[in-house]
Amino acid sequence: MKKRFIYIALFSMALTACTEQEIVEQPSTPIGGTEVRLPADVTSGELLIKFKPEMTDILDRTMTRSISNGEVMTRSGIPSTDEVLEILGGYHFERVFPVDTRNEERTRVAGLHLWYLVKFDENTDLQEAANRLGRLGEISKVQGNTRIKRAYNTKGYRTYVSESALQPRTMTRSGVSGRFADPGLKYQWHFVNTGSNEFDKKNSKGDILAGSIAGCDVGCHEAWRKCTGDPSIIVAVLDEGVMNTHPDLKDNIWINDGEEPYAGQDADGNGYKDDKYGYNFVTDTGIISWTDVSDTGHGTHVAGTIAAANNGIGVCGIAGGNGTKNSGVKIMSCQVFAGESGVTLNGEAKAIKYAADNGAVILQCSWGYNSAEADETSGYVPGPATEKEWGTTYPLEKESLDYFINNAGSPNGVIDGGIAVFAAGNEYAGVPGYPGAYSKCVTVGAVAADFTPSSYTNFGMEVDISAPGGDTEYYNPIGIDDPEFFDPDNGIASGSILSTLIHNGNPAYGYMDGTSMACPHVSGVAALGLSYAVQQRRHFKASEFVQLLKTSAKPVDGYYQSMKKKTYYQNHISPAASPTVMELSKYTGKMGTGIVDAGALLNNIAGNGSDMKVPNIYVAENAISRLNLAYYFIGGEQLAYTCTSSDAAIATVTVDGTIMNVTGVKTGAAKITVKVSDGSEQTVTVTVRKNANDNGWM
Repeated sequence: MKKRFIYIALFSMALTACTEQEIVEQPSTPIGGTEVRLPADVTSGELLIKFKPEMTDILDRTMTRSISNGEVMTRSGIPSTDEVLEILGGYHFERVFPVDTRNEERTRVAGLHLWYLVKFDENTDLQEAANRLGRLGEISKVQGNTRIKRAYNTKGYRTYVSESALQPRTMTRSGVSGRFADPGLKYQWHFVNTGSNEFDKKNSKGDILAGSIAGCDVGCHEAWRKCTGDPSIIVAVLDEGVMNTHPDLKDNIWINDGEEPYAGQDADGNGYKDDKYGYNFVTDTGIISWTDVSDTGHGTHVAGTIAAANNGIGVCGIAGGNGTKNSGVKIMSCQVFAGESGVTLNGEAKAIKYAADNGAVILQCSWGYNSAEADETSGYVPGPATEKEWGTTYPLEKESLDYFINNAGSPNGVIDGGIAVFAAGNEYAGVPGYPGAYSKCVTVGAVAADFTPSSYTNFGMEVDISAPGGDTEYYNPIGIDDPEFFDPDNGIASGSILSTLIHNGNPAYGYMDGTSMACPHVSGVAALGLSYAVQQRRHFKASEFVQLLKTSAKPVDGYYQSMKKKTYYQNHISPAASPTVMELSKYTGKMGTGIVDAGALLNNIAGNGSDMKVPNIYVAENAISRLNLAYYFIGGEQLAYTCTSSDAAIATVTVDGTIMNVTGVKTGAAKITVKVSDGSEQTVTVTVRKNANDNGWM
């Protein structure tokens, strides 16, 4: 996110590329005497180590014994490892990912159960400790435990805009959508852009300031005619805590039934206590926070772009529903920033895995490392330059992302796998930062309201797609900051992005700009596309859907060839600011396939993917398994179903409305034929076991 943003207090307003892969064991990072690479900002006194699979039984026994005795683990139970830990002064040893019995089997297939956090005295020579551990035969990987950081300034300029300043004297954008009555929609050019917000103003140097071009938006006008969201689609927001009481978000917040804040219990057995709305991985509690003086509302702003309720108040969200409760996509808050703090890499990895294991299919990440071309003279520390360097330095991060990409969703649901969406970065650099630049993630660049690349956006061949991010340095007059240049006639604040915000712990609205703001447009469009796929009963592999998302984009290279140049003022708040000229030709082919387009994506969904299939069923003897058949057929709620079992001695079946009830009689397998009143028919296999769903991992 860029530094500048405008708040609009709620109380003062009348606004009423990822490819499919098998999960395989990654090669060892340290081999023999190879030195472990530790980043410059590594956390002192901490290392993350991964054991080889052969060590599983010993580690399990040690962990079980410690849990039974109520003790904190300090050793692994492996003599050679413990000898080194003793020499190095290790005092804390714990598995990175808590045991979730529902997902332990696939956790072990992915090898994530082998990752452990080790803590030493802060004065320990960490490089020496890493090298010693890396030479042990039972350990396959060692990495430092850095703390992830925001890519924006939490102390950036803020102000408030009164209700009167928001009411345009000439409603140039009123009624543009013909769909929703949220007053803020007329200011959300990034959703519906008619090209009517030309400034026609000159700055102190005589330059005519740019306006917008019709169609430079994410295509909501057309898309909303088909779909506005679906509550079965969950987007995990890895960011500051999302304000779950905001009136424009509260109906679209994911709720973990059975969990309650401050109860001190893990009601669902997923390894996390009190996680009703998600989890705060910074403080390791189920309490999502947003009131620290250093919190900017960034996570709430991001969430609003995706799922602000389209309910006649405030602003719209891309997949916020049709105005009725429980009609939009759901936001799961996986908090990785709080106040001045960010999570360490083990906390980030937990957040990513938590999202996959608790139902999220989209990972929204408006953060990342500095790019390899970051300007060191401006205080930036360059990040990894290649995918290999990133994967070698941060193997736990890579493995957790692979876990999400491979394991989110369901083979029997709308999407098999997950989509990880990252901002490209705001360093004016010709390469995006990692983890977004990872070939299996979706990396998002930012554009202004006229299709040109935002002045600050990172770009490069690794960028997959673009979206509106605003561009203060392009639109603002010299010497005037955002607050003074809110243009009420045209309903636009310096071409920035309007969404939900927080002020002093209270709900608000306001503007921000940056690739942080472009990123949730892609997450929101992906969520809207999957919502429409739910309605159309289409099934996609994650890689198929990402490819469709990219091929449905609005091309931008033609604009760069015709416009040729763009002038912006990086330090525009200074009267002495000098211009920077962007040669647009160098961005050709490096802003992804174009601007994400919800309308085109929804148009393309019907002819792609595959039909939903009724899944095979596993049931225990003398138990009942229930399945809602309506989920697998278009208009399924209005259809009638007839089901028969091929062998009633093994399993019997009845139908109650749209619910199929399968009762296990004795161990074995049988076929169930499902006949539908629309003339279709499917056959599934039912397997009866004495004890179904027993992972049997310990």
